This record gives sequence, structure tokens and C-alpha cells, in this order.
Amino acid sequence: MEEAARASLSEAAYHYYAGGAEDEVTLRANRAAFGRFYLRPRVLVDVGEVDLSVELLGERLAMPVLLAPTAFQRLAHSEGERASARAARAAGTLMVASTLSTTTVDDTAAAAPGPLWFQLYVFRQREITRALVERAEAAGCTAVCLTVTVPVQGNRLRDNRTRFRLPPELEMANFSGLRQAVLPEAAGSGLDAFIGREFDPTLTWDAVAWLRSVTRLPVVIKGIVTPEDAALAVEHGVDAVIVSNHGGRQLDCAEPTLLALPRVADAVAGRIPVLMDGGVRRGTDVAKALALGARAVLVGRPALWGLAAGGEAGVARVLETLRAELARTLALLGRPSVSALDRSAVTEIPGLLPPSP
Repeated sequence: MEEAARASLSEAAYHYYAGGAEDEVTLRANRAAFGRFYLRPRVLVDVGEVDLSVELLGERLAMPVLLAPTAFQRLAHSEGERASARAARAAGTLMVASTLSTTTVDDTAAAAPGPLWFQLYVFRQREITRALVERAEAAGCTAVCLTVTVPVQGNRLRDNRTRFRLPPELEMANFSGLRQAVLPEAAGSGLDAFIGREFDPTLTWDAVAWLRSVTRLPVVIKGIVTPEDAALAVEHGVDAVIVSNHGGRQLDCAEPTLLALPRVADAVAGRIPVLMDGGVRRGTDVAKALALGARAVLVGRPALWGLAAGGEAGVARVLETLRAELARTLALLGRPSVSALDRSAVTEIPGLLPPSP
């Protein structure tokens, strides 16, 4: 799917989607971490029916795979975020719409009525952030997903080399009519300059209370990788956390998310749902993450490759592939439902064969 996508994308768009920070150590490690864990199948278990459904913040989803927030989707396909939202809805799951979407959150929600989360960055101008939250709530979003991994932009060398910016026909649609709709001119990446100018690097845990004061929606924090921060998230009344290192795009050499996941899950101790993203490419990956404490996973790049290669049908194919592989994996594991997965389903053997590319 990635090969097909690359053939249809501009060089700058491909490297924006594919790239990570600096030497891309964490980008590779997110994927390689899955190779440390092996599955322990039980036999003579009735798996005539395998239940992949999961409850998440009051919604029953058909499978524990969500679409992660990814910016600028109309670089991949003219329908962009609308196509992704429709594919997610058809698969019985949900999408997290990015603050930096090339389609408004209103239009994305209208394209696929049903559960939709809104991913939020906090801007230096707090009123801009308030307006985003109010707009998402009015559009029918069912949760706000606060991303906390970008106090400053990661050193994304690929974007600097390609001088990444949006083409003239595209804008950040949630800011239409404002200066924030367009990336500034810069010697390197326009997105780097935008984040330096607009995002609030002084953000603290007080932001959770502030966010609670401006919305009635559940608050999810995306970017928790330590048990210390997981405990603080529970203490501050967060409704769920996502173990994420921003797909290896922020702090290079950060711990891969699959390795961080069990410690975060232990710190949370079942009080709120734990999700994770980073490196998920197979149904076996999903099963490993669930066994290590995730309620669900999110996928970003695979959905973008599907979108670029085939629009809505391409995203649908990615989701169906993961659904079918997860169902087969659970049957072969002797686990008739995702709720039957626990740490007894995996064993860690560092240093063996890496996962597929």
C-alpha cells in the first residue's frame, strides 16, 4: 500500500507522511519493538465466533482499531478527511480529526455521522483553542484528544530538505479566514515555522482543568509514555490516555510505545482506558498491544497510504485487512474475544527476528 501511495504523492508529501525526527531512531524502534514479543497460543478453545468489539468512552466499536489524527489529508486525496471518516464509520470504528485538517471538522463530521474525536493543539492565543473546541463540540464530536507531545516542533530533517508547505489550493480549513489557515514562508519547513509561532510551549497540567471548563466532552490525552505522567493524568481527571511518541516525529531516541505501554497500563491500573499508537502494521501487532494493556490502538501512516492509493476504498481496505488479521490471530491464539487477551498471551524474547518492514 505504501508503494502504491508513494507513486501518487509528491516528494514533499510522501516524506512529510513517512518521515520522523532527526535520525529516525524512534520511528524505526516503534516498529521493531513488536519483534520483541511472541504470541502464546492456547488450544482446544471454542473460537467458532470471535468478538472484536470494544467499548470506549461509552461507544461500542466493532473493532479496537481507530484512525489516528493525521494532518493535511487532502495532500493524499481530494476527499481527504471526509474519505477517511466515511471508511472508519463503515468499518464500525472512529477517526480522530486533526486540528490541522484540510477539511473543516464540521464537514468531516457531516460526511460520516457517528462517533468522531477531535485532536487538539493548544495555541498561544487561548481564544483560538477555545473556538476550536466549541466548533468541534457543535459539529458533534464525542471527545477531545489533547496532544501534548509538541511544545516545540521535532527536528524533521526531511521536511526541512523539501521545504514542506501546503500547495496554494489547500489550507488548514479549521482556520479559514485567519492567518493560521496558511503555513508561513520559511527557509525550511513551513510547518516548523507555524508551530514555533502558534503553539503554546508553556502548557502544563493546568490545561486539563482549563479544557474541562470550556467543554463537556470527555478529555483524552495523547502522548503519555511514562507511568509518572499516567498517574498524573488519572489524578487530573482525564478520561483516557494514548501512549504515543507522535509516531517518532518529535523526540528522536524516545522509547518505543509498545515498550512503554505495560508500565503506563500498570500505573493506570484499569481506572481509565489506555490506548496506544506507533508502528502497528499487522493484526498480530494489534493483539500484542491489547495483551500488553491497550484497550485499542490507532493507526496513522497505514491509513494515509490507503487514502493516497485509493481514497475511501483504500482506507477501507487497510481497516478490513487489520480486522481480518486480528480475527484470525485471536482464533489461532485460542482467545474468542479481545477481552480475553492479557499478558499471558505474549512472551518477550529480546533480540530475535525483527518484524516485517
